Amino acid sequence: MAVTSSTSAQRGRAAENGLFYGYVVVAAGTIAMALVFSVHYAFGVFFKPLSAEFHWTRATTSGAFSLVWLMQGLLSIVMGGSTDRFGPRAVLSIGAVLIGGGYLLTSQTHALWQLYLFYGILVGAGLGSTFVPLTSTTARWFSERRGMMTGIVTSGVGIGALVGPIAANWLVSNYNWRRSYVVLGALVLVGVLIAAQFLRLDPASMRRRSFGAGGHASRESYTQPDGYGLTLAECACTVQFWIVSVVFFCYGYTWTAILLHLSPHATDLGFSTTSAARMVAVIGGASIVGKVLLGIAADRIGNKMVYLISFALMIVALLWLTVLVHEASFYAFALMFGLAYGGLATAHSPLVAWLFGIRKHGLIFGVCFNSFTLGCAVGPIMAGHIFDETHSYKLAFLICSAMCSIGLLMTLALKPACVEPNGLPAESA
Repeated sequence: MAVTSSTSAQRGRAAENGLFYGYVVVAAGTIAMALVFSVHYAFGVFFKPLSAEFHWTRATTSGAFSLVWLMQGLLSIVMGGSTDRFGPRAVLSIGAVLIGGGYLLTSQTHALWQLYLFYGILVGAGLGSTFVPLTSTTARWFSERRGMMTGIVTSGVGIGALVGPIAANWLVSNYNWRRSYVVLGALVLVGVLIAAQFLRLDPASMRRRSFGAGGHASRESYTQPDGYGLTLAECACTVQFWIVSVVFFCYGYTWTAILLHLSPHATDLGFSTTSAARMVAVIGGASIVGKVLLGIAADRIGNKMVYLISFALMIVALLWLTVLVHEASFYAFALMFGLAYGGLATAHSPLVAWLFGIRKHGLIFGVCFNSFTLGCAVGPIMAGHIFDETHSYKLAFLICSAMCSIGLLMTLALKPACVEPNGLPAESA
């Protein structure tokens, strides 16, 4: 039977020429994500030891975590643009040195300014070379299955969140927080440097086409040919750009406020540090499932619908969190919240590709991602400040629920900011 689909032809060519290199890129990106974010999302384990040793308030200690996200957002713009120009291998290699070196220096912290410099600025700057460059690179390699492959890469964050808090808690309990950061910093430095060497910017650099390029796809940006889309200047003139920026801010605010303060909240209620670490790990584990399953679903129902479903789940989970007192209920909350977070994280990069194309995806996603990281910076400080003033997290969690409600309503207004090259409107998400 004759092959009538160009997608089938592309798959055939890939099979004839051996393993499609995009899968190597996905594997390397997943490993790098897991290593980087296993330590980053374990900060909640280090939170109380740092506060206790230096007698810092929770808002003050949270400030370092918030600074990480501010730096990550700002550098994501630079690193996203640098990825478009120099490729992800060079960008991630620089990030490995900054992140690993930052953790090694953090182990020598003796004053607040050192924590903010070594952890907040150096680690934060290094993180700017991870999420945006890796997901943007994945989008370039896959026109079809973009949601699924992005889900696999971002599942590395979930793997890190699953393993990191438990490993960090064991290290801190058996040694101390300083030695723990030495071990974890060295692991990130070496592991991410190795993973970076397997990355390539796009199929064109290896005389290939992206997976599914030219084939028929029924959803979103997957019908767009390689290189199609708006420039940053054109993007910034659209209403969609500002709407999606608000959506990402709401997502970031909620995610990091819970990530950092769930563990202290659980121990405040009398649960052990081990149980609290496991709760955060459950969020990470559930997010892996959410990222893969909702990534696959996004290829069918669209990334906008995935965002709506995920925000709705988060609203319910956060309202429930304000009244939880039993340990089993906390694990159930973590499961629901993790699934919702997984959907948001997976749809992040493909949603931008659907709205604005992939011509300048790294740079545009970096700018949009900055709104997300701004929310990530504000959320932990606000939650910490509310606790310092009220000695309770209830109001902080209610505000998180309200932020998700705003994000859901704004997502309803999203639609593609451009038309496809054939002049037809992009399909609805």
